[in-house]
Amino acid sequence: MYRIKIDRSRCIGCLTCVTACVVSHESCDARNRVVIDSESKCAPIFCRHCEKPECVYTCMTGAMHKNPDTGFVEYDKEKCASCYMCIMACPYGVLKSDRVEHKEIMKCNTCVHRTQDGSPAPMCVEICPMGAITLEEVKG
Repeated sequence: MYRIKIDRSRCIGCLTCVTACVVSHESCDARNRVVIDSESKCAPIFCRHCEKPECVYTCMTGAMHKNPDTGFVEYDKEKCASCYMCIMACPYGVLKSDRVEHKEIMKCNTCVHRTQDGSPAPMCVEICPMGAITLEEVKG
């Protein structure tokens, strides 16, 4: 299994990761963001693909589900009822709705759409100028 890892000490708040996400998804909405924490330091916010994801447990339609093979929390917009329960349930405040129609949930998919075999290829990892965002393999 893979996870996106953030080294906040290296982040300079340049928003390159946010721009990369918008470009990768050909959208006006990023699936990540950078905020300033209480100590005035940059804090990139990404889906954590939780072990026990609250967004999945509260999703009444199955639009949010955990892939047992990859460990990623995945989103199927065709099943989504736009009830926002997943947004309210996420303890990290990661999820949000799209800015235009407010019907699709913006959620990191580790850019699996960029590869032939559906393996993760996050553009934010490739393009981060400070190396603050990495993709690491974790034991499941």
